[in-house]
Amino acid sequence: MPQPDPSSGRPYGRRAFLAVLAGGLSSLAWGAPAWRALSSALRPATDLLPEGVREIVPSQGWRIYTVGSHMPTFDQESWRLKIDGLVARPQLLSYDELLALPSVEQISDFHCVTGWTVKNVHWRGVRFKDLLARAAPTESAHALRFISAETPYEDSLTLEQAYLADAMLAYEMDGRPLRREHGAPARIVIPEMY
Repeated sequence: MPQPDPSSGRPYGRRAFLAVLAGGLSSLAWGAPAWRALSSALRPATDLLPEGVREIVPSQGWRIYTVGSHMPTFDQESWRLKIDGLVARPQLLSYDELLALPSVEQISDFHCVTGWTVKNVHWRGVRFKDLLARAAPTESAHALRFISAETPYEDSLTLEQAYLADAMLAYEMDGRPLRREHGAPARIVIPEMY
């Protein structure tokens, strides 16, 4: 039986179509497990890459998004966490003061608002309910407003959301201080939402 000549413009037959379809469908079965195995095997190697390259190489399913033209730098000496507004006791905490507060650890899945997930992330940080206890929100307070160092990003939580048991301001991820591309020095973690 003669084979189709690609230069003739004739389409390939049903047999070729079914072979390509079978190959594509089989990748659904082995694709995700193969990627998980490959990404965990590559994790130690990605830590050795230069920082500029490391930021664009995906590891463990994380995707890095920015809202500004560059990622902000973190100066541990000058960084401050400011809690003010409708509170009885405004707070201005240095990074070392934040680390000195009672901390908690949790393992939870990270769900990005764009639709992807990283499973079993180990976080360490301070619960929002503990930070709020220090600041004492007034009766007229109903929400928290967050302003990122990476301007112009802002977000908010209701007090009800902030008081969720697993809502925290995390400063470690998987046993290490947060890296710049993951929100260093601290990031909001609320597994029920993101």
